[in-house]
Amino acid sequence: MIIKVVTVENKSSIGDTMRILIASSIDPEAIAKLREQHEVVCAFNASEEKFKSLIRDREVLICRSGVRISAALMSCAPALQLIIRAGSGTDNIDLDYVRRHGIRLERIPEPGAKAVAELTFALMLALARNLLNADRMLRQGHFAKHELSGYSLRGKVLGIIGAGNIGAFVGEMGAAWGMKVLGCVENPSPEVAAELAGKGIQLTDCDEVVAKADFLSLHVPLTNATRNMINAEVFSRMKSGSYLINLARGGVVDEAALHQALTEGKTLRGAALDVHQVEKEGHISPLAALPNVVLTPHIGAQTIEAQREIGGRILEIMDSMAAYKFVHETKPSPVSTKFFPARVESVLRATGRHCHFTETIELNLNAIKCFAF
Repeated sequence: MIIKVVTVENKSSIGDTMRILIASSIDPEAIAKLREQHEVVCAFNASEEKFKSLIRDREVLICRSGVRISAALMSCAPALQLIIRAGSGTDNIDLDYVRRHGIRLERIPEPGAKAVAELTFALMLALARNLLNADRMLRQGHFAKHELSGYSLRGKVLGIIGAGNIGAFVGEMGAAWGMKVLGCVENPSPEVAAELAGKGIQLTDCDEVVAKADFLSLHVPLTNATRNMINAEVFSRMKSGSYLINLARGGVVDEAALHQALTEGKTLRGAALDVHQVEKEGHISPLAALPNVVLTPHIGAQTIEAQREIGGRILEIMDSMAAYKFVHETKPSPVSTKFFPARVESVLRATGRHCHFTETIELNLNAIKCFAF
């Protein structure tokens, strides 16, 4: 196969001033520091049309989970090179479009993961110790000490569906509390199993986790495979007197089936949800009417420390662009001699580099793992 060699004059504007669109609220100090060096536009809660108009000339997009980054949106941004996902999940981003157009995607999962794990335990305690009812009754003048007996976490079985980054933190905390921790993860390697075992997490299959858990905690990404995976059939197999805690994504749980299980079923004692099928201002979930449910508005990663750390990571990612090396992993087979040089040229010019083709050589693309400029 023939490929043209590109000579690049390194006059990139990357690392100098870049055009950034911040679509979600992030740490204010990080925004201020970005503005010192870059051209920054903030568009929190923007309409779809406004979003499309603002993104047209942007090179970098920073977002959190509440913003849908669709193919239609990204197609309006020909200069877009980098998406910084200020968090973990990517179910709000059209990953196929990102891959096909060579857009760099950076996730910042760990700071938020620790905060989510902490909230998981706060919600478990709120359920087990009747904290919301205790607070409400005392505010009404009812000192109901003997009516509010709860359950200890120590000695209980904590089941984790999705023992990945967040789930591992949750399991480690559970083991420290004296809980027996069972977890399941898709296709774990021996190394992963050993690492989780070192944190006190025993890997098994999901069916056993569901059947044995006193507290079933969800930490899986939202995919076609996990959508509504916790449904009426799963609720029927849960341990009598168990609790469900969802800090994954709202779409993982069939909320209508959950409501029925909490009001008519014989297994669930209560549920706590930080994520919901509908997450928007003014919406009130039918679950809000139930006394054995705790609801929070997707605040898992919403701590000052986590957001400050995420802001710091955003700044590091932007600083790394100063010594920018565009590395694009590619599968050689679909690359054509006509398409590839044009794609390279368009990418380089979009990043502010000046280039021209100098010579043509014979090259075996099958031997190439990546291209770096």
